[in-house]
Amino acid sequence: MTTEKLTKFCLSLPGVTQGIKWEDHLCFMLADKMFCITGLTDDSNVSIKIDVEAFEDICERDGITPSRYLSRYCWISIEKRNALKPKEWEHFLIRSYELVKSKLSKKVQQSLR
Repeated sequence: MTTEKLTKFCLSLPGVTQGIKWEDHLCFMLADKMFCITGLTDDSNVSIKIDVEAFEDICERDGITPSRYLSRYCWISIEKRNALKPKEWEHFLIRSYELVKSKLSKKVQQSLR
């Protein structure tokens, strides 16, 4: 998945904003809570939140590792973007979005509809 396609998909989700953090990290957020982090180029890693149950299995794939600073919160780093098929990208991005959304207050969640 290219950075352009990633951006288009993430911004298509309700309530998502984007911003640059740490000078060169493109972040996709829901109510200022990040659910996807990447660099500005197509060869940049992509970090997303994942279900606890899927964490170990997905990290066994070539090109996917626990995220360096966020692994204790079940974030993974996709180092080879071709490690996921297009439908898997959509699935995992939506799931990361949903996991972050589930931690927001009910009032904030309702405002995103």
